[in-house]
Amino acid sequence: MADASAFDAFNSKSSKGKVVEHNNAADDTLPWVEKYRPVTLDDLVSHKDITSTIERFIDENRLPHMLLYGPPGTGKTSTILACARKLYGPMWKSMTMELNASDDRGIDVVREQIKNFASTKKIFSSGFKLIILDEADMMTQTAQNALRRVVEKYTKNVRFCIICNYVSKIIPALQSRCTRFRFGPLELSQVDSRLDHIIQNEGVKITDEGRKALLQLSKGDMRRALNILQACHAGYEVVDEDAVYNCTGNPHPADIETIVNSMLTEDFTTAYSNISYLKTIKGMALQDILTEVYNYLELIDMPSNARVYVLDKMADVEYKLSTGANEKLQLTSLIGSFRIGAELMQK
Repeated sequence: MADASAFDAFNSKSSKGKVVEHNNAADDTLPWVEKYRPVTLDDLVSHKDITSTIERFIDENRLPHMLLYGPPGTGKTSTILACARKLYGPMWKSMTMELNASDDRGIDVVREQIKNFASTKKIFSSGFKLIILDEADMMTQTAQNALRRVVEKYTKNVRFCIICNYVSKIIPALQSRCTRFRFGPLELSQVDSRLDHIIQNEGVKITDEGRKALLQLSKGDMRRALNILQACHAGYEVVDEDAVYNCTGNPHPADIETIVNSMLTEDFTTAYSNISYLKTIKGMALQDILTEVYNYLELIDMPSNARVYVLDKMADVEYKLSTGANEKLQLTSLIGSFRIGAELMQK
């Protein structure tokens, strides 16, 4: 009886319906960034020129060491993971070593872990293994110098893929050993098409204004767009423009319009009082206000001399804020520059 019950339990666990149900339940707990991460190169929505080139390298068995660089959320990691699946099939994890910023990647790791993985071959596998160094711009200079010798020495047995946001932080000697691919920010239409698929799958209720705000705040970063969408879906029944701005903490466009109009039309004391009050009740940081004011200025007509003067002063304020200057003092400087800009507009 015990054997029969164990056999029944095994059958129930092995049934197709049960397995699918279990996987779906597990998927529901995943962040959407991981749940909807592209699995194959064909699933990627952007940079078709890069993916087609890499695919040709793989088909011809001529994959070089690669350096993928560009802003966050543009598909660098997804691309190389899709390449690993295409190269090795279901066993790709055993043939791939991935290290990112959460791992210790000092010179000891380069000398021990990476070197050991690179110098050994799989008994029943032919071809090369793959080492992925994500966020490599955070590696120390010493570790990068040690890595360049490893890259040269084990080329027969392994291919390196170095991923970073800032290529200038990768030493020239390492750059010269790799084929470089730049991943630019995604076009908003590409982000929108992928979001549309996810919105339908997850049953998200989103307004047109909410979608427009989401795309604007994503700035071509798919990861950021998905994180904002998931947060809004969890916190609000309907994702509208207010929900998107409340979730991200970004200043609302209506508030930015009020601030700019106040600085251009009201006297200094009134403008300072109104903006300080708005900052307090909405919890806005001056740095965020500066960014949105800059975007808003692109939409309004201003004489060239007034625009140049205001932008120059805004740059000064932003720099001083980054060095730890007093925020109240910099707000007065910003209002003062807009008041002078308004006088220049009237001449």
